[in-house]
Amino acid sequence: MIPVRCFTCGKVVSSAWQEYKKRIELEDPAKVMDDLGVERYCCRRMLLTHAELVDDFAPYY
Repeated sequence: MIPVRCFTCGKVVSSAWQEYKKRIELEDPAKVMDDLGVERYCCRRMLLTHAELVDDFAPYY
């Protein structure tokens, strides 16, 4: 689960996650983030470095 807001500036980044995840398979991640309006480097970091681990940990709960 991606955090709702950027840890540094507080901008909402979770709303862009699904679109970002679909489009990076076909396009350059930097171009996708530009198109989605994610301009600050702290917010870009949130999308670029996120790893979805919920499905991996779900069997242990």
